Amino acid sequence: MKNPKNWLAVLAAALLVVVIPPLVSSGEDESGAQIRGLRMLVPNSPGGGYDVTARTAAKAMEDSELNGNTEVFNLPGAGGTVGLGRIVNETGNGKLAMSMGLGVVGAVYTNQAPSSLTDTTPIAKLTEEPDIVVVSKDSPYQNIGQLLEAWKADPGGVPVGGGSAPGGPDHLAPMLTAKAIGLPPGDVNYIPFDGGGELLASVLGGKVAFGVSGIGEYRDQIEAGELRALAVTSPQRSPELDVPTLLESGVDVRFTNWRGIVAPPGLSQGDRDKLIGLFSRLHDSPEWKEAVQRNGWTDAFQTGDDYGAFLKSETDRVASVLKELGLA
Repeated sequence: MKNPKNWLAVLAAALLVVVIPPLVSSGEDESGAQIRGLRMLVPNSPGGGYDVTARTAAKAMEDSELNGNTEVFNLPGAGGTVGLGRIVNETGNGKLAMSMGLGVVGAVYTNQAPSSLTDTTPIAKLTEEPDIVVVSKDSPYQNIGQLLEAWKADPGGVPVGGGSAPGGPDHLAPMLTAKAIGLPPGDVNYIPFDGGGELLASVLGGKVAFGVSGIGEYRDQIEAGELRALAVTSPQRSPELDVPTLLESGVDVRFTNWRGIVAPPGLSQGDRDKLIGLFSRLHDSPEWKEAVQRNGWTDAFQTGDDYGAFLKSETDRVASVLKELGLA
């Protein structure tokens, strides 16, 4: 007969397996704070500001174990309004979010898009960032004064490229600059690109005389010596780059871009709270703080209804600026 103590040991071990929960995580924390299967839509091409923001956020979430794998995918077109239409049509989908910013606000207006940002669920504003004026390393323009002098003398022959459609930040910044130096905005030869990635190739290839886009998109190329930065559009210099502001150069322009997250309409309160909670924890994580500093971004965190009110005010502001410039 087998030792009854052995049977008791086996029984005790079996009970421990049943009673004590497994130590291996199922991929979702006990509070259900993670959003399994979350996808982030980028409404412009790879390499642009929305793309960099989305992929940086997804990596920081994963590295900080705030969320599992988050798929980032691109759906470019019409200055971001194709992606906006997709988000608006995904009513009630709490596992989809879109990286966006000021460019989409302007594109809605200039493209007369059927959907607007007021049709989405505001989640969080993440960052602000000045635009930067850049030329290729082979450009004859060594400083912003030389560039502006040539631009005024022959605006058609000095094309400017931007990583956004008309009405977006990379369009508004040079238009405001033109107005400030006495150059009629209607004379500006502005060439739009679908994101900073597409613009970069044209600046490096000399297809445009200069480009205007976000610092974070071109910091690596500037440090590598492929691009020459001439000025930033913010009121103060960027701590990341030793580049003068337009104000320092005698041009009365103060301009910053911003980027954030929206979700489809019709979310349940629970899904909305989970998305806001996830991006709030992302904002507080060391991984995100390091990424913000590395990319030269400025923290501009805002969530929920406050962010919704901000979106409404930006829509009104962009419409006013476009009308003032005679572009709408």
